[in-house]
Amino acid sequence: MLMPAAADAFDLEDSLRQLHVQHRQAEQPDLRLAQGGGMTLDQAIESVRRRGDVDRILSAETRRDGDREMHHIRYLTKDGKVKTAKIRGRSRG
Repeated sequence: MLMPAAADAFDLEDSLRQLHVQHRQAEQPDLRLAQGGGMTLDQAIESVRRRGDVDRILSAETRRDGDREMHHIRYLTKDGKVKTAKIRGRSRG
């Protein structure tokens, strides 16, 4: 059985960052954040990570309902449970 080297291991978080347009946009300052309230997807992920019981981020996506964004972040807790955090995103308008 072939085992990948540690440097070649699959990193889900890096893959999510490459796939989601929100991550690339969040690298540039977004002045609308202060006006519209809410968080970018990157900020929402970091807020979930800081919760203390988070072992790993499993997925992260932004869903839109009209002009409102909601970030859905699935994560694995240190005791092995999968949970979903819903965090208010930016409003468009």
